[in-house]
Amino acid sequence: MKSEKIGLALGSGAARGWAHLGVLRALDEAGIAVDCVAGTSMGALVGAVYVSGRIDLLEEFALGMNWRQIVSFLDVVLPKSGLIDGKKIEAFFRQQVEETRFEDLLIPFAAVATELRSGSAVILNQGDLIKVVRASISIPGIFTPVLLDGRVLVDGGLVNPVPVTVARSLGATKVIAVDLNHTLLELPAEKAPDNIQKPSADAGEPEASSWARQLRTGLNQRAGSLHPVLSKQIKIWNSDSILPSIFDTLGMTINIMEVRITEMNLKMDPPDLLIRPKLADFMFMDFHRSEEAIEAGYKATMAALDEWEECP
Repeated sequence: MKSEKIGLALGSGAARGWAHLGVLRALDEAGIAVDCVAGTSMGALVGAVYVSGRIDLLEEFALGMNWRQIVSFLDVVLPKSGLIDGKKIEAFFRQQVEETRFEDLLIPFAAVATELRSGSAVILNQGDLIKVVRASISIPGIFTPVLLDGRVLVDGGLVNPVPVTVARSLGATKVIAVDLNHTLLELPAEKAPDNIQKPSADAGEPEASSWARQLRTGLNQRAGSLHPVLSKQIKIWNSDSILPSIFDTLGMTINIMEVRITEMNLKMDPPDLLIRPKLADFMFMDFHRSEEAIEAGYKATMAALDEWEECP
């Protein structure tokens, strides 16, 4: 009988979350069987697909992503509680998982969200898997919040970016944690935050541009049907500037906060194995760079396993 129960804590990180795919591949090659998974934000999305047994399909999708597909997910709405409605992402996620309820999963799984009114962490491990993941990825100001069981929920990274404690609550006796944000503040000032690396445009595709520009374009299109005064104000707000855009500012602010929270949380409850892929130059919406992220996750995991004396 297996004496240890291995838990996996997959951290938040937006596009950096593709690195989790490399981590999972490395663990599989090392023969490490995961008994339970806890995920926050993008870690919740990848974790949910993993426990549903369709991680290979998600990796195939990730490796094929380009800017045209990324933009297709941006169902921009006029700012009220968020800029992106998230229905297209939710529909995509339903295509990626076989089981849509926690009760049907073969591996115990939990996702972390934040209750907006109280600021408390909410551990979600029952009911509609898709709704739960949608809540966990709801970055404030960018995605609209999710109303679930009478609670207004947003991104779990605000309170628990790397959910080690949640993995332990699922019964893990040893926890492998993945921190995707650790190296973000090491990025040289001349490369951040608005100097987003752009992919080369494929033949037949429009010129590659930043996710922030795509959101501004969507808002400008919506503004055209509004009262002229409001339309003019939105276009002024969305105009180019030498300063970071509102979207870059939101993303970088949340990144800084998550790095600091993670540092404190890991001191109080350190995992048995900590994996930190080098992803400093990845911006919030660099989903087209999946191959680089996956490779970074794989290399970091193999290196960490080599040094893990207690490897089961």
